Amino acid sequence: MPDKNDFEETFRELRKILKSYEKKLILVHDTDTNYYLDTHHLLKGKYRLCFGAVKSGKAYVSFNLMPIYAHAALMEGMSPELKRHMQGKACFNFKKPDLKLFKELAAVTKKGFALFQDKKFLETITR
Repeated sequence: MPDKNDFEETFRELRKILKSYEKKLILVHDTDTNYYLDTHHLLKGKYRLCFGAVKSGKAYVSFNLMPIYAHAALMEGMSPELKRHMQGKACFNFKKPDLKLFKELAAVTKKGFALFQDKKFLETITR
């Protein structure tokens, strides 16, 4: 069974990555187990485009980063170690903190944030 303290620390560290973008995005959830940010960009159904989220589950802590889903080229140069934590197209799962991988994930998040600030790019993915 996963260590509760590892999950809590993992959640806190991953939340820090997204927290630095909070003032420029829309905070949807901020609890001890769920942190979720939307963009200001509206999709066709009048829903906001998700930027990213961190959620603590039973088996792992997940970090979802929608810019990767929208632009897979963000994975270019990503270490094999970080890729091993991927599940699906935009989700990374961790059972314990790994500051080296979190630093790399923060750099990918920064590139993704820049991409999601580009109105022309957002128009191409939401048509």
